[in-house]
Amino acid sequence: MSNISHQNQSWLPLKQAAEKLSVHPTTLRRWADNGKIPVMVTPGGHRRFALEIIDKLAQTGLALNQPDQIENVWAEKALTVTRQNISTQPADWMSSLTESDRNKHRKMGQQLMALTLQFIGSEDESQEILDETRALGTRYGIIGREIGMTLTDALQAAMFFRDRMVESALQLPESAKIKPEANLRLLQRITTLLNEVQLAIAAEYE
Repeated sequence: MSNISHQNQSWLPLKQAAEKLSVHPTTLRRWADNGKIPVMVTPGGHRRFALEIIDKLAQTGLALNQPDQIENVWAEKALTVTRQNISTQPADWMSSLTESDRNKHRKMGQQLMALTLQFIGSEDESQEILDETRALGTRYGIIGREIGMTLTDALQAAMFFRDRMVESALQLPESAKIKPEANLRLLQRITTLLNEVQLAIAAEYE
């Protein structure tokens, strides 16, 4: 817990504080864990941020000048591109899914996005994130088998989201002031992580 006075202080939950700073909640969580932003942790393990501090950061734009702002630009673009493709170009594997199956894939997709954001922001290979990603890939494989998807369809589903994420990263230099070396690192991190998903799916089917 950071040294923040609790007297006459208003507190914001993680999501609300992230919205004020215009960053992804995963990014704000990492900043707090790394000591970049003061945080108070409740007995239940929930992070709370002082409203006064968050307001000051939002007004000065301090948080927006952090190097890993690239994550938020990419995440917003990736989500937009994915939604557009789902609505305008539904894939064959998608048409066979029930609404319940789609909800399962949607939830796993959200988990994968969160893991990708964490991995992009980490300085090393972060074995813990890679392990979580492999476990998620295995879950994709298990659900795919349960609902009768072939291995080809399961991999096509994984590649659909992978392609949208990579496509979004490739388009970033055109839509944001991002240095080529930063964008190259982003692409490398994305492909490294998503390779684990596809390998885990294939292993589960085997």
